[in-house]
Amino acid sequence: MSVGKRLVQYALLYKSMIIAALLMLTVSVGAELAGPFIAKKMIDDHILGIEDRWVESGQQEDAVAYQGKWYIREEYRSDGESGGNEVRVFQVGRSFYFIPEDVPSDGERAITDGKLSIRKNGETSLYEAEKLSGSELLAFYQPEIPRIIKLIAFYFGLLLFASFFQYGQHFYLQKAANRVIQKMRNDVFNHIQRLPIQYFDNLPAGKVVARITNDTEAIRNLYVTVLSTFFTSAIYIVGIYIALFILDPSLASICLILMPILVLWTYLYRRYASSYNKVIRSKVSEINAVINESIQGMPIIQAFRREKKTKEEFEELNEMHYRYQNKLLNLNSLTSHNLSGVLRNIVFVAFIWHFGGGSLEVGSVISLGVLYAFVDYINRLFQPITGIVNQLSNLEQALVAGERVFKLLEEKGTDVEDERMERYRGDVSFEHVSFGYKKDDYVLKDIHFSATRGETVALVGHTGSGKSSIMNLLFRFYDVDEGCITIDGKDIRELPIQAVREHMGIVLQDPYLFTGTIASNVSLGQEGISREKVEASLKAVGAEKAFAGLAKGYDEPVIEKGSTLSSGQRQLISFARALAFDPAILILDEATSSIDTETESIIQEAMEVVKKGRTTFIIAHRLSTIKNADQILVLDRGSIAEMGNHDQLMERKGKYYHMYHLQSGAAGEEAG
Repeated sequence: MSVGKRLVQYALLYKSMIIAALLMLTVSVGAELAGPFIAKKMIDDHILGIEDRWVESGQQEDAVAYQGKWYIREEYRSDGESGGNEVRVFQVGRSFYFIPEDVPSDGERAITDGKLSIRKNGETSLYEAEKLSGSELLAFYQPEIPRIIKLIAFYFGLLLFASFFQYGQHFYLQKAANRVIQKMRNDVFNHIQRLPIQYFDNLPAGKVVARITNDTEAIRNLYVTVLSTFFTSAIYIVGIYIALFILDPSLASICLILMPILVLWTYLYRRYASSYNKVIRSKVSEINAVINESIQGMPIIQAFRREKKTKEEFEELNEMHYRYQNKLLNLNSLTSHNLSGVLRNIVFVAFIWHFGGGSLEVGSVISLGVLYAFVDYINRLFQPITGIVNQLSNLEQALVAGERVFKLLEEKGTDVEDERMERYRGDVSFEHVSFGYKKDDYVLKDIHFSATRGETVALVGHTGSGKSSIMNLLFRFYDVDEGCITIDGKDIRELPIQAVREHMGIVLQDPYLFTGTIASNVSLGQEGISREKVEASLKAVGAEKAFAGLAKGYDEPVIEKGSTLSSGQRQLISFARALAFDPAILILDEATSSIDTETESIIQEAMEVVKKGRTTFIIAHRLSTIKNADQILVLDRGSIAEMGNHDQLMERKGKYYHMYHLQSGAAGEEAG
């Protein structure tokens, strides 16, 4: 499905608000576009209306006194009234003249020796004419002033009416846009939590963050600004063209040449802007990734004096981003106001060519009111056209950003199941398991062992031997390629992932803490974990002494990753978290490697208690911490080289024996 269709689908989720906004927009546009029609009526019917026929009458409303007689415009006479001499008032140059007879209004006018001459079709006619003074002219205009004031008041009322609906359409369109982006961000964030771990192995965190924040913000601009402008402009253009065709179809036809030009320009713009925007959005993601990585690794950068090299790498990315932004800027400079100016000039040239200079004179084939309304509408027509052209850049950015967001949403994820299962016993069996992160490149080969409830199984071996991979498979961060893993005799691939993990706990070598408090990091907001259970878990791992000096105790604030706490304190919180969830299977992934000797002894004592009744897997480099394990698996290049308890393995004097003596220093004593 195309990006455009998916964006429309999101918009249709809130179609009621969008439809309401468009209806309000239509009403406001209609009210606003009535302005030139009102101005036309003021000019043709009232300002120039005094050139209509006047007839002699008695004193009455709307009648004007001139030289002892009363005159009224023919259209203002009451029904049934007839008779009376017909007279005219004509403008010639800047002066107005009273003509005591009915004369034709079309033709070229001139005053010669106090007489009005009208030239038409090569023939000239002369008429008696009396120049009107300012007060006399004002008297003839007096009946029009109340009508002009009414029209002005009516137009002002229309503007107030339109402003109310403009507010409504702006509010609802913006609200719908914000709702769409809220929904999209929730969808993206929720989908990220459904993605398999291997997805994040290949994509830096900064790039993921860029898609949730920067890209969705670009899409927000699409709904808030771009579509709002396009909707508004489209309705304005349609309304203006309707008004133009009502005024003069031939003039309106000339203005239609704008549409193919605008469509062609849009097509050419999008063709080039799309490629530029794809590079720009990609570089923004890479820049975010570099910044994120640099901030997290700042101690290493500064310790190893890598500031200059890091700066050069960042500047290289930033320079490429700058180059493509400039390319897009050059493209945008060719459009927007430049395009609007060119189109405006084309239309006005065609307009002048069609009518010629005579169009501006009184008595021409087109009235001044129509001419004014047409010019006003043409000026108004270029406002939405300019708006559309100016938003092409934002439109293209939003479409590219949408493509990146929807590509993320299309990644295959794992459905979050609501299904719950009872706490299992914890009997784990690996049955001839083989696994590789890459196809046909196995990191685990024919792993076969069993662990029953209450047993402690230790995994040892050199780096890369497959210890952590075994735990990744047990948690179903990955699935086996060959063989199977069972819990209580059931293949874990047949069980809901969340249900399996519900009864597992893990403590990592580098514990991760979330922003909050010590207590909230233990419970992680789980409803079934009370404050009493949190404190009991912390007490069980011996955390009372470690946190005794904190002013707020277990309510002490924890900032990102717990950077204000020591490594030992962070690890104690991680242990308490695992215990609070009361797992049937507990995994310790080198959990004591970063803890000092005193803290380690505290945890070792607590662990002997909490391991009872649950299956425990320990990944350890320090072999002294696993001497009491029920089983010790010695891994070598993805295979189990030795298996047994500490005493059995020491008697064999194999790999475990040599590893243990190397760590304890016994090997050096024997060599001596």
